[in-house]
Amino acid sequence: MRVALRALAKNKMRATLTVLGIVIGVWAVILLISISQSAGLMVQEQFKTLGTNVLIVFPSSRSEGGVQQGAGTVVSLKAADADAIAKDCPSVLAASPIVGASGQLIAGNLNWYCNEISGVNTLYLTVRNWQLARGSFFTEGDIRSAAKVCVVGQTVVDNLFPTSDPLGRIIRIKKIPFHVIGVLEAKGANMFGQDQDNVVFAPISTVQKRLRGSTFNNVDVLFAAARAADRMEEATGEIKTLLREQHRIRKGVGNDFEVRNTSEIARVLNIISTVMTLLLGSVASVSLMVGGVGIMNIMLVSVTERTREIGIRMAVGARPRDILRQFLVEAILLSTLGGLIGVVLGIAVAIGVTQAINNYLVYAQWPVSISMTSIVIALVFAGSVGMFFGFYPARKASKLDPIEALRYE
Repeated sequence: MRVALRALAKNKMRATLTVLGIVIGVWAVILLISISQSAGLMVQEQFKTLGTNVLIVFPSSRSEGGVQQGAGTVVSLKAADADAIAKDCPSVLAASPIVGASGQLIAGNLNWYCNEISGVNTLYLTVRNWQLARGSFFTEGDIRSAAKVCVVGQTVVDNLFPTSDPLGRIIRIKKIPFHVIGVLEAKGANMFGQDQDNVVFAPISTVQKRLRGSTFNNVDVLFAAARAADRMEEATGEIKTLLREQHRIRKGVGNDFEVRNTSEIARVLNIISTVMTLLLGSVASVSLMVGGVGIMNIMLVSVTERTREIGIRMAVGARPRDILRQFLVEAILLSTLGGLIGVVLGIAVAIGVTQAINNYLVYAQWPVSISMTSIVIALVFAGSVGMFFGFYPARKASKLDPIEALRYE
């Protein structure tokens, strides 16, 4: 090691330029893998904001003149369907019907437009994996009596109650007064930039009767949460079987509903993220190979320059394997030193790039992901590159004839 360090110190500029190739390679590997993994984590977090293991049940589509009208054109779902799913499907943790509305919210002399005023049941927050920041959610009694109470998101609070506590205050929705009984925990924007906190939740019966003016019991959609990710398919089958029974659909007749599984979307996106990580890592690895070629080139030059030194070593008893080991140590030292510098630089740049993305894309909020696995792989690969590309010059040095080496000028 001492001899290797002295040999490298004699040609500082040449050693620095050689190390630079490995530094860039390791830096690129860590940076690209970090950015790719951060993107994957962001996608996973966005799906968590929708809810854990969520299944969405839509009314089916209707066909007119051979043309499909799209999901939701058939009125087939009722609030009782959600109750039956929660009660009779063992793989389902909770379920909630949803009826939607939108409109202007007024509190005092302030107003705010909300495009998501949803009527839900008491299990909705469980389905969506959503917590209350303060206050309470409405009860079964509120649903039975169509009570004029609501729970609001943080955006609504910021715009209607910027300097006061919203709990116990009144919000007018379509001229109907609602008492605010709870405030939801902030979720932020989703991956499409839509504000998830600009929401109002009220008892489903209240929204149906008072905001939509409907006396029917049909609902827009059903949300259900499976008990675990590995029970999504099982839950989907149970829901389909139950709803066919509930709707008295005869054998051979198509369903009047559709069940969509959000975990399938998440799985596909996760596969894409993994493939992108491998692809970017492979591209970055090319930089390491280029750095390895640089090491081989410099080591060949070093062997040529030190031919007389090699002859003297052999003359005083050095064996071929000693010469081989000496030059291999120098090559590995170069690559390992470059790897360590590349790791530090890669981590720093990855953090900086992630922060820059978050500053530029307000809704992105990419997490910083520095994979210890990628660091270890980059370092091991850097050392392996040094050994691989340093072997040929080292072997060439060990095969020199001592007499010819001593006579070399």
